[in-house]
Amino acid sequence: MPDTQALVNDFLNKLKKRKIEGSQATAKQTAELLRSVISQTRMPYTNQAAALIHSVKAVGERLVAANPVELAVGNVVRRVLHIIREEDLSLTTAAMAGLNLSAESDDEDDTDRDNHPALSAAAIASASRSTLRPPSLQTLLEDVPDSAAVPHTSSSGGDSEGKSKSADKSSRSRKLKHDVIEAVNELIQDISTCRELIAEQAVEHIHQNEVILTLGSSRTVLEFLCAAKEKKRSFRVFVAEGAPRYQGHLLAKELVTRGLQTTLITDSAVFAMISRVNMVIVGAHAVMANGGVIAPVGLNMVALAAQKHAVPFVVLAGSHKVRT
Repeated sequence: MPDTQALVNDFLNKLKKRKIEGSQATAKQTAELLRSVISQTRMPYTNQAAALIHSVKAVGERLVAANPVELAVGNVVRRVLHIIREEDLSLTTAAMAGLNLSAESDDEDDTDRDNHPALSAAAIASASRSTLRPPSLQTLLEDVPDSAAVPHTSSSGGDSEGKSKSADKSSRSRKLKHDVIEAVNELIQDISTCRELIAEQAVEHIHQNEVILTLGSSRTVLEFLCAAKEKKRSFRVFVAEGAPRYQGHLLAKELVTRGLQTTLITDSAVFAMISRVNMVIVGAHAVMANGGVIAPVGLNMVALAAQKHAVPFVVLAGSHKVRT
């Protein structure tokens, strides 16, 4: 297994030198790196979730600083931190449910109730309040007062209880890391297939003989339009060139290669053409929590023209571009 620090340094070098092209590839490699960090993090006896959060935050801050312009890195780091807290809360809730069931079982047995008192209401309330104070959720059971513990009369029984608690904590630690890694694997899979999943919805938005307007170049938009073409939809595409980088030339060339009716127009011609357009479909660098979009230069002009003429405006973006 490669050393985590070496992996982090190698990825930092790629980010600083802009060797990774596209937000999807950047997001996927970020998630894979964080998965390695989580896998190799040594779990303490207590506060396992806090240890994972600390490790991910430490690496995440360095990644974001290496290339602040690539917003997908920060988005993935926040998603992974949310996954850790969510999985820890899930395990803690399950443990609390087990404690409550045990207490109810003791109440039903008169003999056991005399020898093994159930958890007090104060203990359960204290544990419940602890669930609202992340990231130390994993320590919830350890905050239960000693008076709630089951007493044992023999020393051998006490040793057995200690071993049982130690094994239980070790098991919860492994379970937390396993669940987090599984959730991160699902995130990586989601990032890898986002374009295909978005393209599957093309036929629901693009209809026969429509006119589509787009600006600049976006791989997601390209796959979306080509998916509609493969479903035997006949439509025309106007591509604004997207000055000053003129990425629209690349998209227009690719669309023509794939057999779509494409017309390249200047950015200044957008307002003149918008009345003939049925829908505007564009990509984005990031989608903000308030619904705003960070997009290529010139897209604000297109959005204002679409608003003026009441033309539907569709933004295509994978979940790794959503800023939470």
